[in-house]
Parts: sequence; structure tokens; C-alpha cells
Amino acid sequence: MKISTKGRYGLTIMIELGKRFGQGPISLKSIAQAHNLSEHYLEQLAGPLRNAGLVKSIRGAYGGYILAKEPSEITAGDIIRVLEGPISPVEGIEDEEPAKRELWIRIRDAVKDVLDHTTVEDLANHREDDDVEPYMFYI
Repeated sequence: MKISTKGRYGLTIMIELGKRFGQGPISLKSIAQAHNLSEHYLEQLAGPLRNAGLVKSIRGAYGGYILAKEPSEITAGDIIRVLEGPISPVEGIEDEEPAKRELWIRIRDAVKDVLDHTTVEDLANHREDDDVEPYMFYI
């Protein structure tokens, strides 16, 4: 499974909103400038996030976006599913031979577990100096 810029930038929006939760609306322009991203592209991502009930838009001169729920109630899985679709490492798992199907299902379930147990609050509170060993994947 490969996460596109839609998922990555959507997470960026949600993390920034999570960091400033309770401080009022934040403009996509300020998020775009802080991360050197296209404001227009972020606007395209905000629509599906709003339709899914993850963010609310506030109109007016001091408008912008806020999280629709507490940061602890929104998972990375919620965001990725809205912007990327279902979580699956390969297409047509059911057509695979049993040994490979089992492998793909285990990979899918492991990815879902990580995404569904990582909240916006976790991501917003992450510090680079946390003493966490980086993951190493060998393929």
C-alpha cells in the first residue's frame, strides 16, 4: 500500500488542526505556507474531510478550519480512508492462492491496526526527540 500526497497532506492538515485544537479556526493558507504546500491542493482535500465530518469550516475574515471532534477521537485510519479509499496492500486478495492471501490479509490487518490506533492527538503531540527506535522494514 502506498499513501499518495492526498493522504500525506491530509494528515498534515489534521495534525496542524490538532496542534491548535481549541484555539479557533486555522486557514489553509497558513498551513500551506508553514509546510510549503499548495493552498489550492489543500482546499481540494478539505472538502472530503469536511464531508466525512472530520473538520468544520468557519466563514469570515477570521475563518478557516477546526476539527469537528476531539483530536483523540480521530484516527489516522479515518483520514486515510477518506482520502485514499480502503486499506489494502493488493487488489483482488480473494483471487490469490491461500498462502499469499493469508500474507496479504496479515499485512492489511497490521497496517489497519497501526492506523486505527494512532490518533490525531498522538500525531500532534509527537516530538522529534522522543526516544523511539525507528522502524526498519526489509522487503
